Amino acid sequence: MKKIYDNAAEALDGLLHDGMFMAAGGFGLCGIPELLIQAINDAGTKDITIASNNCGVDDFGLGILLADKQIKKMLSSYVGENAEFMRQYLSGELELEFNPQGTLAERMRAGGHGIPGFYTKTGVGTVIADGKEHKDFNGETYILEEGIFADLSIVKAWKADETGNAIFRKTARNFNPPAAMCGKTCVMEVEEIVPVGSLDPDTIHLPGIYVHRIIQGQHEKRIEQRTTREG
Repeated sequence: MKKIYDNAAEALDGLLHDGMFMAAGGFGLCGIPELLIQAINDAGTKDITIASNNCGVDDFGLGILLADKQIKKMLSSYVGENAEFMRQYLSGELELEFNPQGTLAERMRAGGHGIPGFYTKTGVGTVIADGKEHKDFNGETYILEEGIFADLSIVKAWKADETGNAIFRKTARNFNPPAAMCGKTCVMEVEEIVPVGSLDPDTIHLPGIYVHRIIQGQHEKRIEQRTTREG
């Protein structure tokens, strides 16, 4: 199976369609698949539902899809750094399903393992629990959360071999492994592709069985919140 593609547009060819459900890795601007996001923006795909911790910032990451009105709904945990996200949500232009961060990660992981749902105490007694099944276990109330099964996963890794075995660098690991697992097709962008056998099996964070297409590219690596001391 061919897994390595020349660029993001080629890797996404035949996978994009209006109204699709997508899972995206990253946390803030850390570990986001920026090249694939830009290619989706260029393709003009619209009415997308996206499961991702957040929606980038106003002019970068998933924020560019938001700015061009390509996103219909977000399943997210944190949206505080994007003014356009807030504006669209408050004006009724964007649907939002809030998820606690652990719940969102577990929903992705569950989908990747073929688990349709699980019970958790997180969110009980809050608006998160509205409309969801409640069940008691040992005298404690839990709510049912559904696994996420996306049409497409887009993620970013530090290194991967030619079969897709991947390593994520430090905190860029974040949501990338569970996001990769829950898509019917996973496209991954990496900083470096290495030969098969050159990665220590004990260091691999994501097995290549989850990865269908790979691109290598240059990344901007923006800093979301720059904090410095006075000179």
